[in-house]
Amino acid sequence: MTPNGFEKTGCVVVPAVLAAGDCDALADLVEALGSSGAGTRSLLSQPWCAALAQRLRQHRVLSGLMPAGLVAVQCTFFEKSASLNWLVPVHQDLGIPVSERIDHPALRAWSEKEGALFVQPPVDFLGQLIAVRVHLDPCTAQDGPLRVIPGTHRLGHIPDDDAIALRTRGPEITLCAAKGDALVIRPLLLHASSKATGTSRRRVLHFLFGPSQPPHGLRWQHAA
Repeated sequence: MTPNGFEKTGCVVVPAVLAAGDCDALADLVEALGSSGAGTRSLLSQPWCAALAQRLRQHRVLSGLMPAGLVAVQCTFFEKSASLNWLVPVHQDLGIPVSERIDHPALRAWSEKEGALFVQPPVDFLGQLIAVRVHLDPCTAQDGPLRVIPGTHRLGHIPDDDAIALRTRGPEITLCAAKGDALVIRPLLLHASSKATGTSRRRVLHFLFGPSQPPHGLRWQHAA
């Protein structure tokens, strides 16, 4: 996939970004933190996670998809399995993690998650962000993979009713992945996932990359 192709579709699966042994070691590091539930949003503060972010930025394929100067600003761990099963309705990722609240009319939808502040910045800034989802396990059609509507990241902020209508019209693509693959996605791309129907685990490290300086005086909570 070329950078132009990625910009057209808003997503691409990059194979074999990590070796199987690396995935197992990372899974052990996450489990050692003892997080409960289906995931945690605060991994970037861990030195091993910041080091992995640097490794991803330097990967020969991923570096060609990310503009120079992007930094990792968040890493979220997700697990979906028979015991931790959940679905996600069609949506765009609109919030970013910041260090403190700034009063500005262009900043909206403030929230707090796991003790961190999140805000929705202007859509033109959201369009500069790139997410890299590293699969620590295989993700088959039975594991609740991400489903996307290609090209919708170029439509700006899409209201919920319009998102449902767009999904109905399609086409929708299911993004399966092998262990160690990375899914690169524009956060404004409409995406959803169903519950897993199998018995395996689907563990993902979801990195968010963005410009080093967010708009309107905001500062990232973490950056690596």
